[in-house]
Amino acid sequence: MYPMDFEEFCWAMEEDGMSQYIRKCFEEGKPLTEQFHRKAMLLYRQYLVVGGMPQSIAAYLGNGRSFQKADEEKRDILALYRDDIMKIEAKYQSKVLSIFDQIPAFLSQHEKRVILSDIEVGASFSKFNDTFFWLDNSMIANECFNCTDPNVGLALNEDRTYLKCYMGDTGLLLSHAFTESEIDTEDLYRQLILGRLSVNEGMIFENAIMQALVCNGYTPFFYAHYNAKKHRNDIEIDFLISNKSKTRYKIYPIEVKSTERYSINSLGKFIEKFRERIGQAYVIDTKNYRRKEDAVYIPAYMIMCL
Repeated sequence: MYPMDFEEFCWAMEEDGMSQYIRKCFEEGKPLTEQFHRKAMLLYRQYLVVGGMPQSIAAYLGNGRSFQKADEEKRDILALYRDDIMKIEAKYQSKVLSIFDQIPAFLSQHEKRVILSDIEVGASFSKFNDTFFWLDNSMIANECFNCTDPNVGLALNEDRTYLKCYMGDTGLLLSHAFTESEIDTEDLYRQLILGRLSVNEGMIFENAIMQALVCNGYTPFFYAHYNAKKHRNDIEIDFLISNKSKTRYKIYPIEVKSTERYSINSLGKFIEKFRERIGQAYVIDTKNYRRKEDAVYIPAYMIMCL
């Protein structure tokens, strides 16, 4: 079972009207009123902190909307995950535990990809293939592979040695990333919701978008183009999804931005390179819905509509 998505969280919060209004605005291609946009973003940030695990949401709502009680439930779930890992075959145990423990660290990096050599000297994906499969199959984590040539059938051009690993639930990621002593007051949670703490929001937002895409039935990929002359990636696209059409196949690049100021240079280069293959490009941020040049900009809470 997948964690509850943002729309289901709205239902649990008795905000059915909000989720309906969000869908209506997306379908009509127009922004929410500013008042409702602010309310929707606040609700979405609550969802990021509480997460989508039913136990966490029940503890939150059943204890006067206590973030602390929700965190306790999430830590119990993380402990159960660890117990499950300790029950698998010994030859996989240490590798699975190592990847599980380092997911927040992977996502804190600029590229957010898994660098196996940092885990084990001389490590190759073939040695960790079963590890990632177990975490993905157990719904603890979500895998995202690099697509080297975005075209018909994204999986046909995947590079399984170049991957990202996300937590299956963003609320669990937050509790996994911080110790209990680091998050021990309601005030700290509220500061997180209001965006007033200098935490890596990019990690949190990107994980939430991956989670939503998987819940919506997509198998997301990412794209990274290495420039040999510059010795670095000159195009990086967070996610690629497709419309799965057999006759009019199109890809949809998605860039995730958690800050107010940012550039979309990579997306611009990607559109220029693959324009004929693209159905629609999306930029997901914290601002209201708008169209600009070649992209549709949608607030993070609208990801449920894709």
